[in-house]
Parts: sequence; C-alpha cells; structure tokens
Amino acid sequence: MKLNNLDGSPLMDVTSLKRDGNNIIIKGTILGSMPITCMLTPTEGRGVFRLMDVRTLLFAITFLFRP
Repeated sequence: MKLNNLDGSPLMDVTSLKRDGNNIIIKGTILGSMPITCMLTPTEGRGVFRLMDVRTLLFAITFLFRP
C-alpha cells in the first residue's frame, strides 16, 4: 500500500500490518529509503473518528466500495 503527498509523490510504502496483542504494527519505508516500524494502539485508532466530521465519516464508510 502506498501513501502519497498531495502532489502525488510517494510518502510512505507500507509493507505489512500485523497484530500484536491489541495493537497493530505497521512496517514500511518513508520517502523511499528510511525504514520504519510503528504501532497503532486502540486509543489512537479511535482518535481518528474525532478528527472526522459527519460527511467525512460517511465517506470513510463507503470508501472501500468505491471504484
């Protein structure tokens, strides 16, 4: 999975997502060369919903089903 900047240039290439207890471990590279391993906790995962307004939340629900 690739995450891009607004100009379309690659920002992060995610190579794996794994479960570690109640957390998700994300491995990948940033800017094509810097390896990174980070952890997403349930609290931080729920925090993403506080960043969304209602329209964005509804879009996120349908996001995976869009072409």
